[in-house]
Amino acid sequence: MSQFRWPRGTGESDGGPPLPNRLSVRTSREGRRTKPRFSGSGSICTSGQFHSSTGCAGTWETEAFVKFKAMNVLVKSTWCGLSCRTVTCGGLLQNCLSVTPFRLKTYQHPPDYSDVVMPERTKLKFMDKVPTLKKVRREMKRLKDISGPEKNLNTLTTGQYGIVALGGGFLHWGHLEMMRLTINRSIDSRTTFAIWGIEAPYKPITSKGLGKRMGGGKGAIDHYVTPVRYGRIVVEVGGRCELGEVERVLTEVAKKLPFPAKVVSRESLAAMQQEEAEKKLNNQNPWTFERVAVSNMLGVRKVLSPVDLRYNGRFAGKFRVPGRV
Repeated sequence: MSQFRWPRGTGESDGGPPLPNRLSVRTSREGRRTKPRFSGSGSICTSGQFHSSTGCAGTWETEAFVKFKAMNVLVKSTWCGLSCRTVTCGGLLQNCLSVTPFRLKTYQHPPDYSDVVMPERTKLKFMDKVPTLKKVRREMKRLKDISGPEKNLNTLTTGQYGIVALGGGFLHWGHLEMMRLTINRSIDSRTTFAIWGIEAPYKPITSKGLGKRMGGGKGAIDHYVTPVRYGRIVVEVGGRCELGEVERVLTEVAKKLPFPAKVVSRESLAAMQQEEAEKKLNNQNPWTFERVAVSNMLGVRKVLSPVDLRYNGRFAGKFRVPGRV
């Protein structure tokens, strides 16, 4: 192992110039040794001890040694995520080392699933393509079925995670079959379950054949759909699992739906609903949509629809207007 050599000016043995010949050590009243003064020839070893030719020794920090110590502190501070001005603050690496000393890994406590009740059928059941009715009546489109917010089925009942609709739309039987096959093939039925949050298709959609002339009455029933409003829970997933295990599958399903959707948990869904309530409560703008519409300022009631008056302009058709309270 090679011997460490100090910079020039630290001692004769380390390649530096000789130091003064005499060493005078000052003592305090209690007899303790204080900072010494040197004179004469001698050298400083790697431990900072001065050895003179007269045989006495003392502790002495030269200018080069002080600079080396300052540089060492600066390097340690930079490595620990500190700046040269805030040396007393802890950095990221310092915090990690304090949490995991001696290269020991620390793990979080596993979640408690003692209150989770697994249903008998853990997978999504098959949805009928056509409702079992004796006679189905043809009806109008009734777009009000997909406009506005969902007031009843907007919370998670059994599962911990789910997909919430961020807009209105119609779900065909093909959408339901896509969700059923994707989720059932991806989840573990021994630890995870999935349930529907919507009904089977029941709303008839009529259509006429291609190339027919206008008139002749309403067309025949082509297929059935399920109307969904803003805030409706489409599907729920729960069991002895975490969000990271099912988030990828639910995100894949949410992207294929005919309306914007989002993967939520119980906590994130409650936070989203609370945020909307706080926006309405903490609104600083006195000229709200409700006040303008009720006061009929500039005759605005002529161009407002009943849906605008009912929901105070928060919904434009089947979509939620962002930022409107």
